[in-house]
Amino acid sequence: MNAFKSNIFEYMNGTRQYSIPIYQRVYSWGTEQCQRLWLDVVSMQKENRVGHFVGSIVRIDEVSAAGFPKAQIIDGQQRLTTLTLLLIALRDFVKQDSVSTEVNADEITDTLLINPYKRDNDRYKLLLTKTDQDMLKKLVENVDSLQESASRIISNYSFFLKRIQEGELSPDDIYQAIGKLQMVDIALDRQYDDPQAIFESLNSTGMDLKDSDLIRNFVLMGLPATKQELIYNNIWRPMEELFAYGNQAELMDNFLRDYLTMQLGRLVNQRDVYKEFKIYRNTHWEAKTEELCKNLLSYARYYAQMDSGESKDDNLKALYVDLKTIGLSVAYPFLMKVHADCADGTISKETLQEIVSICVNYALRRSICGMRTTGLNYMFAVLKNSIKDMDYLNSIKAFFILQESSKEFPRNKRFTEEFVIQDIYSKRICNFVLCKLETWNGHKIVSLDDLSVEHIFPQKPKFNEWGSLSKEILHTIGNLTLAHWSDNSALSNKPFKEKLTMTQGYRQSALRLNEYIVEQTEWGEKQILERARKLAQLAEKVWTYPQLSEDELRPYQPEPEPEYQLNTYKYYNPTTKTLFEILDGRIKSLGTTISRIFNKDYVAYKVDTNFVDVELQKTRLHIWVNMRFNEIADPKGLCRDVSGVGHLGNGEVELFLDFNTPIDDVMAIIEQSFRHQDIE
Repeated sequence: MNAFKSNIFEYMNGTRQYSIPIYQRVYSWGTEQCQRLWLDVVSMQKENRVGHFVGSIVRIDEVSAAGFPKAQIIDGQQRLTTLTLLLIALRDFVKQDSVSTEVNADEITDTLLINPYKRDNDRYKLLLTKTDQDMLKKLVENVDSLQESASRIISNYSFFLKRIQEGELSPDDIYQAIGKLQMVDIALDRQYDDPQAIFESLNSTGMDLKDSDLIRNFVLMGLPATKQELIYNNIWRPMEELFAYGNQAELMDNFLRDYLTMQLGRLVNQRDVYKEFKIYRNTHWEAKTEELCKNLLSYARYYAQMDSGESKDDNLKALYVDLKTIGLSVAYPFLMKVHADCADGTISKETLQEIVSICVNYALRRSICGMRTTGLNYMFAVLKNSIKDMDYLNSIKAFFILQESSKEFPRNKRFTEEFVIQDIYSKRICNFVLCKLETWNGHKIVSLDDLSVEHIFPQKPKFNEWGSLSKEILHTIGNLTLAHWSDNSALSNKPFKEKLTMTQGYRQSALRLNEYIVEQTEWGEKQILERARKLAQLAEKVWTYPQLSEDELRPYQPEPEPEYQLNTYKYYNPTTKTLFEILDGRIKSLGTTISRIFNKDYVAYKVDTNFVDVELQKTRLHIWVNMRFNEIADPKGLCRDVSGVGHLGNGEVELFLDFNTPIDDVMAIIEQSFRHQDIE
């Protein structure tokens, strides 16, 4: 690596051409960054300062076949492009306004913007990517037809031209100030330097890069330019375009995290995606960049179909919409694996559809039963590890059937009982539930467009006929139906008999949901509960529980664990018994969802995963907290970092409890782990 002090004039005044690799993000600086640069120029000149540091530009030098010097910019694209736009704006102002100045517009063009003796793309000192380059080319060539557009290249050029036209500084002062902007020119040697490592360490200014930006650079940076262009245009760019239906960068980041989770069979934390990807690539795809990118593209197609709710298969499309409506994106890592297995013939399309349906039913039943969603990301991350290729569908069914406690798949009895009494109206999925009950088994004799939820017994009844109804029953499924928006307002809180017979009334509706209602002559708690029970029976068929016979389930039943108790531990004695009982009571008081498990060597406390593990020693308790050491707040210095040390429990944090250690200080550490898991 060689580093040189430089400025924009020295940097661009030569024959070398600077290009932005095709895999780099497009030019993204906006008005905020341009305003900051302009203020630096103005204040530096007004205060008569000798210079101002604007950052570094990192390049890898190359030579064309004709001996033409070139360089790829791997860091500094934003500032180099912005300085070029400022120079073009200054040049155009001097040309157009015929002001008295020593600034030579043609000199700016011929020495800083183009190589006048070259042709085609070789003519331009700076080559950007795709549309950005087309816009920059028009600016450099001073195309008369240039108009305002959505391009940041054009809008930032216009920003600088307007500032110059305001006359706060003369053209001479601006030109002089630009020359005072100092930067470090860093030239890398491919033989000795690691461009990606340097890129990561230097990319600390400007707009933060997403994980997808860093991963794209990591994958493509080390390849020859022709290979970069081939893979980017044919594989990577088509993958990015799959996510054009939404926030592309965020969706790409989410996909890459879920892809890693799927491949590794464990949950990957969002903050570790880039680090984990580098390890995964170097371990599994070394020297196979194109194959890796093709693999990513294939899984991105499955991911985008699920997340956008689009598919050529109508059944899958409906299931994808259900996934999205219920909010079960945590299942994407597992379902990407299932889609890939369907694509390679391991399972049929019908099996794929049934597995997606099981996931939807699982989430719906849990939502109706008011069960927590925390921890499902962990569960779906490891679910693929339980698949048996020779018994694919049954192994997945068994996995769900055998889930217990906080991850339980609610069985029919619990589900139907909760379906009757739960406040469905307040749930986000209320409209979804009613529509599914209406359309189940292909029953669809009316359009469901523009339907809204209608309370049969009004929320605010105005007529004495209605009587009273407890709030606990008002919003339950038995008192809810669907109506078009216009009908809903017309029905409103009319008397029940009028709701039955009016033009927009229940008897005029062809909805399955209203079949029981139109048979009634009055409406109250009795009718609501009876209708709710009928709808619960239907719901049991709509969102089915996975079925396996005892013989089919038996191979998946876990071996019974040896039973351990507190008094079976080697160092169980009056001292440790007392310490444990104190700590145990305090830990369990943190929340009702905590379970305690006596393992062979220690006691584990968990919600979805262990958050603290406790081992009995001779005169004290040995405690491990399941967090990273650098994330723990430990003002009393009780904790030790055991991330690089073999130990029994989970996590990187170790501490001890004896009668000389304040229990409140220990609980302050443990509670952090409990709250941390509760948030994940």
